[in-house]
Amino acid sequence: MTDFAADIVPAVKPAPRSRTWRAALWLGAVGLLIAFPFAVDEYWIKSIALPTLIFGLAALGLNVVVGAAGQISMGQAAFMAVGAFVGAIAYGRYGLPLPLALLAAGASSALVGALVGLPSRRIRGLYLMVSTLAAQVVVIWLMQRIPWFGATSHGILSIPKLSLGPLALDGTHAKYWLTLAVVAPLTLFAANLLRSPVGRAWIAIREREIAAEVLGVAALRHKLIAFAVSGFYAGVAGALVTFAWTGAATIEEYRLELSVKLLGMIIIGGLGSVIGSYLGAAFIALTPIVLSIALHRGADALGGAVNAATLANAEHLIFGLLIVAFLIAEPHGLARLVERAGTAASNALRRVIRRPGPNQETEQ
Repeated sequence: MTDFAADIVPAVKPAPRSRTWRAALWLGAVGLLIAFPFAVDEYWIKSIALPTLIFGLAALGLNVVVGAAGQISMGQAAFMAVGAFVGAIAYGRYGLPLPLALLAAGASSALVGALVGLPSRRIRGLYLMVSTLAAQVVVIWLMQRIPWFGATSHGILSIPKLSLGPLALDGTHAKYWLTLAVVAPLTLFAANLLRSPVGRAWIAIREREIAAEVLGVAALRHKLIAFAVSGFYAGVAGALVTFAWTGAATIEEYRLELSVKLLGMIIIGGLGSVIGSYLGAAFIALTPIVLSIALHRGADALGGAVNAATLANAEHLIFGLLIVAFLIAEPHGLARLVERAGTAASNALRRVIRRPGPNQETEQ
């Protein structure tokens, strides 16, 4: 074996191990999601599990645009708003079945996402960020003034009780299973899409758009597909917010702050990572709870008190510091940290298994 071949072999061998741990991680996540509602009370389902799944789905859509295609989008909350109101109107006003209402929510947001992505033909980077930021403002402004949406400046659009055919979905556990039944196949589809020729085209555009076009990649078409997929996922997530979490579509839920949070989720979780989108969403969902407990216990120890304004400001401060910390220390986010932990555990387990016992050492 030549020196060149010897250098190549070690670089190729770790790939199956990485795939094995990735499969084990996915199986562990599925098992945890199935067992979760049986091990906790309704508070944890409603306050942690549902927002993690729903906003993780929206973050996954944003990760398609930002992490895979290399574009920047600040309008994800607006896409969620379109999906939330279209889903509520389709189900409550026109009486569409729940699956069709979810599909209508995703399709309408996908259309808006493709329209928002049109400027990416000529602009990119900070200019595209400003363009999508303007789209966030314009879409919310239009929704507040188009009577069909029924969303005034502080409008709330309620929905009737959920049902799936003869099955009533009126409990927290039922809504959890509904959310999981929607999120799981969409997540699997996104994972496969990122490994498909379309996903490879997105990565080529992200790395060097001009070179990708020279090689025959239709850059504009693939960027519009990325924005449409991102909008679809955000629209379905917005509809799930209405159907499974809040029970009503509210325009105040989808301000610019939510777009910033979603961007923070994929930075903390891992750009371009499917499971990182959900890790970031879980991290953001747990941070206010952990921070509230820590501040209240610290205040009690010092004989003081924590008001709501202090708690909100501390949450924003910690959120911003975490984004900066992950950008500097670990740009690949929590997904890379989990992968490293899995690899370290695998190596330790392999060393334990291969270590010879006392009898083996005696025989040698």
